[in-house]
Amino acid sequence: MKLAGFDPVGDDATHTLILGSFPGVASLAATQYYAHPRNQFWRLVGAAIGEDLHTLAYGDRLARLVAHGIGLWDVLAACEREGSLDAAIRNASPNDFAVLHTRFPKLRTLCFNGKTSGKFAPVLAAAGYATLVLPSSSAANAILSFDQKLRIWRDILTTQ
Repeated sequence: MKLAGFDPVGDDATHTLILGSFPGVASLAATQYYAHPRNQFWRLVGAAIGEDLHTLAYGDRLARLVAHGIGLWDVLAACEREGSLDAAIRNASPNDFAVLHTRFPKLRTLCFNGKTSGKFAPVLAAAGYATLVLPSSSAANAILSFDQKLRIWRDILTTQ
């Protein structure tokens, strides 16, 4: 069965877009980016921007993120996958990145949440964006500690 991703989050002032690969099972069920409670995304990005995002309701998390000029999206629009692991993704369709220039006119930086989404970095760098591949916020990425990830995630603030 083909699974469909989410619309991008952001506004006309968005200067940085964080791109994941594709929503996991918990995120798809909740219709929320990074909904799995063990995913460190909201703690990482919150610490990077100085906001306690993981304690807020989802709508408030998004509003605070957008207020900082940061948006969210995924590199894949649709795919087939059993479970949540990126390695299980099959028959993927990328999102239409041509819309970025018009949808987010101030967009300058694309940050990729993990290696799977990071595979798109060279293509988008060639389109004129600054790119940064971050260590995945997924609980499955246990190679780095939270603090080690956070040191790199803080770079989203310096690439703006």
